[in-house]
Amino acid sequence: MKMIISVVAAAVAMSFASVAIAYDGTNCKAPGNCWEPKPGYPAKVKGSKYDPKHDPKELNKQTEAIKAMEARNAARVAHFKKSGKWVYEVKKIPN
Repeated sequence: MKMIISVVAAAVAMSFASVAIAYDGTNCKAPGNCWEPKPGYPAKVKGSKYDPKHDPKELNKQTEAIKAMEARNAARVAHFKKSGKWVYEVKKIPN
């Protein structure tokens, strides 16, 4: 009797497992392309309440930091080529 119950329980568990594997709740346009917006999410983000409205100054901070880094590196390399001595701190490089 115990064997029959365990076999039935295993069969029921396997049927639920196969259903869970077969459907994951998404509608895929193509294999691997299964992104769906949540209900109520707009088709266009710009101008909606989901628009992050980034400040251009904030977006340019990284560009400015990279330009400053490249200028410091150029000064270090120029000093190294002149003197043969590497100085990490740009402030310590004599003019």
